[in-house]
Parts: sequence; C-alpha cells; structure tokens
Amino acid sequence: MLKRTLIGLLRSQEQTGDKAKDPSLKSRFYKLSKEKAWDEVVSTLKKMQGYKVLHEVPSVGEIVLEKRTALGRTMDITVSVISVGPVTSAVDVYSASRGSFGDLGSNYRVILDIYRTLDKKLAAVRA
Repeated sequence: MLKRTLIGLLRSQEQTGDKAKDPSLKSRFYKLSKEKAWDEVVSTLKKMQGYKVLHEVPSVGEIVLEKRTALGRTMDITVSVISVGPVTSAVDVYSASRGSFGDLGSNYRVILDIYRTLDKKLAAVRA
C-alpha cells in the first residue's frame, strides 16, 4: 500500500484492464450477458455510499460516477461493461482525480472498493 501512495504522489488517475500488472487491477469477468451485467452493475453502483451516478449510457456500456474525497477533491469514475461473449461480460474501471497534484493512491482504493462490492454482489457468476 505504501508503494501505491508513493505512486499516487505523482499520478492522479488509475485504470483497470486485461494487461494490468497489478492483479487487483485486472478486468473482472462475469458469466452474464452484457444486458444482465449492465443491470446488476448499475443497480449495485447506485447503492454504494459516497458515489453519485452522473450518466448512464447503456448503448456504450458506460456509467459515469463522481466521488468526493475527505479532503474535498472530486474524483471522476467511469465503469465500462463490455460484452466478451454471448454470456460473458467484463467490467473495467477508470478513475481520475480533478486537480494537478497526485491522489496518494485514492483512485486505486476507489477501484478496489468498486470491484469488492461488485464481486460480493456477483460472486455466483464471477468467471
């Protein structure tokens, strides 16, 4: 976690993906069609405390959220639901802090929080 804080001194964004070096930041896969995954992800995100859903774009599979940190900074978060097969979907998260300074690892922690919540809700269909 110290390494993440040090990286966060310089960086103010974090994202997940298939090729992420950190296993915590690898895309999450669920055995659900894109439509079912979309419904589950949107309903789960809307219930998460401290997050505000700003936009939902089902056709593209993107949900845009906002979160305020304890220090009053605003974080912009995009959650993407991507179809990777007829009954498999992937979920990726991009989080960026507004402002010119690093985030002290807060974007990393936000992504882990979102993934933890989704993994708990969708444990039965995790691929």
